[in-house]
Amino acid sequence: MSAPTTTESRQSMMRGTDERRLPWYHLLYTAAAGAVLAILVLMLLDALTVAGVILLGFVLHLAIAYGYARIREGRRWAMDRLVTLVVIGAFGIAMFPLLSLMWEVVSRGLIRAVRAAPTPFAFWTEDMSGIIGGADAGGVFHAAVGTLLITLWASIISIPVGLFTAIFLVEYADVGWRRVLGKGVTFLVDVMTGIPSIVAGLFGLSLFLAFMPDQGTRMGIMGAVALSLLMIPTVVRSSEEMLRLVPMDLREAAFALGVPKWLTIVKVVLRTAIAGLTSGVTLAIARVIGETAPLLLTVGMVTSVNWNMFDGRMATLPTFINQQYRNGSAQCMNETVTNPINQQVYACSVTTNIDRAWAAAFTLILIVMVLNLAARLVAYYFSPKLSR
Repeated sequence: MSAPTTTESRQSMMRGTDERRLPWYHLLYTAAAGAVLAILVLMLLDALTVAGVILLGFVLHLAIAYGYARIREGRRWAMDRLVTLVVIGAFGIAMFPLLSLMWEVVSRGLIRAVRAAPTPFAFWTEDMSGIIGGADAGGVFHAAVGTLLITLWASIISIPVGLFTAIFLVEYADVGWRRVLGKGVTFLVDVMTGIPSIVAGLFGLSLFLAFMPDQGTRMGIMGAVALSLLMIPTVVRSSEEMLRLVPMDLREAAFALGVPKWLTIVKVVLRTAIAGLTSGVTLAIARVIGETAPLLLTVGMVTSVNWNMFDGRMATLPTFINQQYRNGSAQCMNETVTNPINQQVYACSVTTNIDRAWAAAFTLILIVMVLNLAARLVAYYFSPKLSR
């Protein structure tokens, strides 16, 4: 009989190792054992709660799974099981607040947004003109328009500044005075990253009031400037990292063909990093679109739509949420409430203010999701495609 080949020997050795590994569903058994044991312990201590069962059950699951795997698989694979479970547990802990937040907002805001009075989806097409007391009506159209306009103008201000700053730091701040200037700019950008949002709002307010006689003036452009201060550091840092990931070989290849540096940056560097740049810009927008403090100071609050960024107060979704939630439960003296503007009669609801706040929060999250989807599409269609 011929001796087994080298490949057959390797397969035999791997088969012997695989036979010691337990199927994945054994983890379900140990998890069930940990949960049952946690329930018994908490019942004895008269402290049985769902959160307690989850936390104590997970800890017991780690101990039981490690001991069981140590007996059946050996020390090395038992440690692998333990680390795997710890990683899964850390992922679950990180996802729990996010999922619970999403569930709370969707469950409490979707119904109010979709089934708003007097017609379905009226919450997204109506404003708060003439809505008084506990009228079960009104919407966030004016606040959504204000949020989109202010965020758009903040992006127009901050994206070019942040992108050009990142290009200078990566492509030009290499030697001499430009290197010294680059270090100073990097330090200032890091400092701006930690600026509280209320300070940015005070700066935007004081900047405009210094040149205006009326100290009570509030405009949308004030909020855009305040938000741009919060956006610029995020755009600079994210764009800088994306530009540094572009291989130097691409730049050198363009230089070897006689392409000027500015054209190399536009045609090669930016095109290669477009996916990361788009993600960074989207991250900056998501960072500021929900800010409340700067907008309370700079744009105020109104009940109707204002399309002019340079005249009058504007409503935004964060300030609308803050206002409605602060109003609390409404007072219903009668079963109906009459709109003093159009004389339309609405039903009175005690919880209408809180319902509007949750529906506005759901609308804000929906806008952020749409912006992220748009950024993904831009990155997909404009990023360079790899050839086969």
